[in-house]
Amino acid sequence: MENACLNDAREPQVGMLFNSEQEAYDFYNSYGRAMGFSIRRHTVNKSKKDKMTITSRRFVCSKAGSRQPDKRDNNVTNPRAETRTSCKAQMAICLGGDGKYMCREFVEEHNHDLHTDSTVHMMRSQRHMSDIHMYEIDLADDSGIRPRFTIELMGRQAGGIENLSCTTQDVRNYLRTKRMSSLSYGEAGSLLNYFVTQTRNNPSFTYSVQLDSEEQITNIFWADPKMIIDYAHFGDVVSFDTTFRTNRQCRPLGVFAGFNHHRGCTVFGATLLYDETVESFKWLFEVFAEAHGGKKPITIFTDQDAAMTIALTDMWPQTWHGLCTWHLMQNGIKHLGNMMKDGSGFLKDIKKCIYQYDEEEQFDRAWSKLLSENGVMDNAWLRRMYTLRNKWAKCYMKNTFTLGIRSTQLSESLNSDLKDYLKSTLDVVQFFKHFERVLNQKRGNELKAEFESRNKLPRLANSMSIVQKQAGELYTPTIYALFQEEYNWMTVCCIRDRTDRFPDFQLGLLM
Repeated sequence: MENACLNDAREPQVGMLFNSEQEAYDFYNSYGRAMGFSIRRHTVNKSKKDKMTITSRRFVCSKAGSRQPDKRDNNVTNPRAETRTSCKAQMAICLGGDGKYMCREFVEEHNHDLHTDSTVHMMRSQRHMSDIHMYEIDLADDSGIRPRFTIELMGRQAGGIENLSCTTQDVRNYLRTKRMSSLSYGEAGSLLNYFVTQTRNNPSFTYSVQLDSEEQITNIFWADPKMIIDYAHFGDVVSFDTTFRTNRQCRPLGVFAGFNHHRGCTVFGATLLYDETVESFKWLFEVFAEAHGGKKPITIFTDQDAAMTIALTDMWPQTWHGLCTWHLMQNGIKHLGNMMKDGSGFLKDIKKCIYQYDEEEQFDRAWSKLLSENGVMDNAWLRRMYTLRNKWAKCYMKNTFTLGIRSTQLSESLNSDLKDYLKSTLDVVQFFKHFERVLNQKRGNELKAEFESRNKLPRLANSMSIVQKQAGELYTPTIYALFQEEYNWMTVCCIRDRTDRFPDFQLGLLM
């Protein structure tokens, strides 16, 4: 008889020939799809000579046989549903002298309901993941696309989910197996393997790990080549924040960030800390400086963590330490409650103390008035904030190089993007993969800004001004806009009186 075609859905006949055992399986599986039942391989006999060649095989309906009783079922509240019905449907093949397999037995009848055309794609024997599917799933996972959205996208490409050979659960199982394989050496081993791979790909990649007395990894710091280059150019003012926790052990993620020449967020290094103690922060600031050739920032903004303050004082004594105004306001809400609600007079006055007053005398008068009018003269938190006023009040920061940064919002913006992709249940390999993706998105924004700066010329307020023309050629559009604002203020200055009691003339703004 003629050989069976691979995708032939005809009814099997005794005497049909197949070129291989796999071809016979595929034929019976195609028949099962057309009829609405799933199949599986059952008994097999192999050659006694080579122990490899299959001499006979029986394919059965997936509902053949019955599940053996399990003594553990007595302790299970909701045992698994029974799926086998002792169905007798089957097809048996045997190897002939010509090297082909012949169908020697076929049982058609089933003792259960068959699946409908709309659900046959869910049957176990119809579900298999091709190399193309695995490649697409890997790409989707690396891009942060969830399994159910991955299946939806693949289904649209195939003309419908029913045309796929895998389900959402298959995608989840594949990703789980892949992650377990990547963690075959444990999280610590996988972490080191990740760093070694990065270093092999680019020798400029740097990382440091700290071990405890039991040689367990506690703190981790890393910086890729672009972070090192960016820090060399833009690392004079740094924002550092550790309030975001991403991994399974709820370790704080710390990010050193700053402004680039487009005033966009750029990252100088990142860390996963075991705890937020003075010792951990001292180790971190030391390895951060080492990774960047010993360069320490001129200014750093952090939250009000006491351990971090002590570590900064000891490790970077020449670096000016400022407090994040956003965290300052959040702590104010915790300690002052409704007094900090939006629209309150107290909130408006305290913001003036932070952002508005240029002279220390103005600030002191406003602060005293704030305390007396609101009856908070004895508030311990406000007294403590006053002792730290040189770290957050504008009038005390006039001679401090800040680049306009007043908070850790650069780090917070990165954390916000991370929250879209990360969960606390992620293992360390997943974390680094997703962190890289978010970092690449930030760098993509920088490339877009770089393109726009080369593609568009700034609009000069005075096209005859040589100064504005030169600044427009040198500065990026964002920086030029800041320059233009200062230049405009300069043009409205005038000399009040050359005969004033001051030896030199005084400039003032027109009222």
